[in-house]
Amino acid sequence: MSIKTKTVVKTALVAFVLTSVAACSEKPKPVVEAPPPPKVAEQAPPAPPPPVRPVETAPAGIVPGSQQDFVVNVGDRVYFDTDQSSIRTDAQGILSAQAAWLNRYPAVRIRIEGNADERGTREYNFALGARRAEAVSEFLTSKGVDPSRVSTISYGKEQPINPGSDEDAWAANRNAHTALTAGAK
Repeated sequence: MSIKTKTVVKTALVAFVLTSVAACSEKPKPVVEAPPPPKVAEQAPPAPPPPVRPVETAPAGIVPGSQQDFVVNVGDRVYFDTDQSSIRTDAQGILSAQAAWLNRYPAVRIRIEGNADERGTREYNFALGARRAEAVSEFLTSKGVDPSRVSTISYGKEQPINPGSDEDAWAANRNAHTALTAGAK
């Protein structure tokens, strides 16, 4: 739990305790025999704040060498420009981190899945996806990842991650995904 979250929880807990103590210290109010009927224009009193739940202990965390570790701490997808298979500058950092992670866990095997947006023919997009997957594979092996641990496949435009038909969807679908296939914890 972050320091900021702990501070917010502590502040909320102190406010709740002070409100509770103040409510308990009030003198009892006299009993009114018949309350007047509510006015139509009145609003209902505000709902009481939700009870403060005890802070639960955080989960043990991400297991080093796991699929979750790879996705959360490294990143499993890089993106490409339209009709391009060259590694973009913003993708180099992610791929360098992937290579370092893969070199740290030599039992892990991966499959690079090349993808394309919906524009263009099926055949063109399969070839483009294959070039993208191969470009990622070459980058990783140039950083010391054993080529025997890496396989590639092209899905072309057949498995979009965004089903839309606009520039945002096309940009999301022009990618290479690194899938862990064996050896992860």
